[in-house]
Amino acid sequence: MNEILGYGEDAFTLWVFRKRISEILNRLNDQSDPSNCLIFFRPSFGRRAGKGSAQFGEFDSILASSENIYLIESKWDNFLENEDDKIRLDKEQRLRHKIFSWYYMNWVARQNPDWGKFRNTFRDNFIRNFPDRKIAPVGSLLAQNLEFILNKLQEHCKKFSCEYKKPRNVLFYFYDRNRSKEIRRIIDGDVDFEVVNIDYSQHILGKFITLD
Repeated sequence: MNEILGYGEDAFTLWVFRKRISEILNRLNDQSDPSNCLIFFRPSFGRRAGKGSAQFGEFDSILASSENIYLIESKWDNFLENEDDKIRLDKEQRLRHKIFSWYYMNWVARQNPDWGKFRNTFRDNFIRNFPDRKIAPVGSLLAQNLEFILNKLQEHCKKFSCEYKKPRNVLFYFYDRNRSKEIRRIIDGDVDFEVVNIDYSQHILGKFITLD
């Protein structure tokens, strides 16, 4: 059998979902069966995020359980000592969570069948909420990705009869407890995040995490 080793935030995020999903759900006070979860790894909504753009970047992951949807950012201590128990997420990261939550809540509220109708119905509302951004154009790769993911999340919730609640924002913080502090709070933020601290110190080989 092949041995797969990974390095960095992406590898740690994938490792958590492959090896410790039950623990993550428990720490989020989510009673879902791990086998009933839908996970998007590194879902992309365009890399040219910024003023005047419809694109708004990439999540590290999106987790849909039978109870909730979680929009997840991942950070790690980069194998360097961290003596601070707080962290700052940049404006683009926070805005990403606001924009996707807006798309999700409006999509599921109307059971919209296609992007064209959705865009025509909600374009003005989007501009009021995000005046220096654009709603995803019809036929764009961004719109196709959004429509696919939103439909998958909607189907998932229908399957498990979960409520269409606003997604919860989560920060995975990967750290070595022998040299770094846990993150206790996110500062200068206008989006509420739940922090899940994940100690990797007992699970690495050299500087790598074992994925398989």
